[in-house]
Amino acid sequence: MFISSAFAQAADGAQQEGNLLMSLAPMILIFVVFWFLLIRPQQKKVKEHRSMVLALQKGEEVATAGGMIGRIIQIEESTLTLEIARDTEVLMQRSAVTQLLPKGTIKDF
Repeated sequence: MFISSAFAQAADGAQQEGNLLMSLAPMILIFVVFWFLLIRPQQKKVKEHRSMVLALQKGEEVATAGGMIGRIIQIEESTLTLEIARDTEVLMQRSAVTQLLPKGTIKDF
């Protein structure tokens, strides 16, 4: 009688451990889905933007986050000078550049 009751207790503990894993499975699945659908693509986009900003050169035509379009006339470590019209220059942060435009997009000022 003593052996059978000890065996029954061990089986009950193993079953509870399996239920714990099954109750955590949906949370783990949700985290994996968020990782592949939201977090990972955002990290990739940030990395591409960072490499584009670091590769900017004088004379390139760019669009900024504020909607300005201009030609880079001077680049420093964290800022750049953008010519948005003839004799009109704007100093802005490099990170404000959102898009590199094809050459010739801007007609001569």
